[in-house]
Amino acid sequence: MDTIASLFSFITWPVSWVIVQFHKVYGAIFGPDTGWAWGLSIVSLVVLIRICLIPLFVKQIKSTRNMQALQPKMKAIQERYKSDKQRQSEEMMKLYKETGTNPLSSCLPILAQSPFFFALYHVLSSIASGKEIGVIDGPLLASARQAHIFGAPLASKFTDSAAEVAALDASLTSVRIVTAVMIVMMSASQFFTQRQLMMKNVDLSVKTPYMQQQKMLMYIFPVIFAVMGVNFPVGVLVYWLTTNVWTMGQQMYVINQNPTPGSKAQDSYLQRLLKSISQHGEVRGRRRKTIVKVIVAKSTSDRNENERRFFSGLTKAGFAAQPDGTVIKSDTVEAETEGGATAKRQQPKRQTKSQRQAAQHAVVKDTEELSEPAAEEAPTTSLEKKPQGPAKDAAKEEAKDEAQGDKPARPRANSGGSRQQGKSGQRKGQQRPKHPSSKK
Repeated sequence: MDTIASLFSFITWPVSWVIVQFHKVYGAIFGPDTGWAWGLSIVSLVVLIRICLIPLFVKQIKSTRNMQALQPKMKAIQERYKSDKQRQSEEMMKLYKETGTNPLSSCLPILAQSPFFFALYHVLSSIASGKEIGVIDGPLLASARQAHIFGAPLASKFTDSAAEVAALDASLTSVRIVTAVMIVMMSASQFFTQRQLMMKNVDLSVKTPYMQQQKMLMYIFPVIFAVMGVNFPVGVLVYWLTTNVWTMGQQMYVINQNPTPGSKAQDSYLQRLLKSISQHGEVRGRRRKTIVKVIVAKSTSDRNENERRFFSGLTKAGFAAQPDGTVIKSDTVEAETEGGATAKRQQPKRQTKSQRQAAQHAVVKDTEELSEPAAEEAPTTSLEKKPQGPAKDAAKEEAKDEAQGDKPARPRANSGGSRQQGKSGQRKGQQRPKHPSSKK
């Protein structure tokens, strides 16, 4: 480890200078020789480095998502050119170039941190051995050697002997307890960071070898850090624990605000967005409008299950998404939502032929019962044919007598016209009931 750290000795001066500047600030608050002053100086160094690495972190997120999206195509290329490795590599590089994806982008933050990590390790190792390094001269070196965090010196390690720990004015038990706790916390934070990425921010609808690799790394990385951690000074453990916590918080923010399409995080985000739209009647925030705009631009077949569920919820709430990422109140959709079920219930159910005939006979029977008491006074309907010959004259006389009120209407005898009328009534509509005095 010392040999690797010496390779980055060119950056030890800037790292030591930054630590000393932060130490001046915290030393004025907690005291120059306290572990809080030196420990917080290391934490502030981590925060400063990670802020500078935010652009690389954004590239890492984009590269990781592009790699996930390209996994089905990469698998197809591997199957197609299984026997030709050279052609397989050429097609892979062509795919990366067409999509603008760099497989190494996912490692950029770790690679960028490596020089600072080894430079800090080199600085702390020099402090432990009592050597001046960078801007840390004699007085600052003595102050750093006296700084303890929970009883463990910043430059002590889990593997140090009792004599080495005694030279730093500490006990071996305190050093090992503090370093063991910090190693466990460092490994646990690494595990939960990777697990958060796998469980919430991965498209579970696509099963690819990339997901299996990430799942393996979720268990391998914590073991690697635990094994290597026994050789890290306490100050380096503070550095690595801080950067793990920063990564976990930064990743949590990205997952909540810009989740991977098709992931559980996207489903939760879209449900929160739908709830906000239902309450306020609009899309609040430029980032949210951008996400809605991207989803609207997709065709129905290209949308995943989470996005289709989001649009279905918008429709039920009476809103329609626009291409610019905003939403409008849709009266048509609202009317269909509120009255669609009622309109469907008002439609009669389809009946069979036998049911229709039975209902028709029942209506005819009820009509006959209602018509019998007034059969003698019922006037001739427009469907009845006018009688011909003598029957026609008799009908005129009866109508004349009824108009004058001299005598009640007499029932007409059943004639050929009546029989013709009955046949016509049977064909065109409901049959008129026969008078009791008519011939049967």
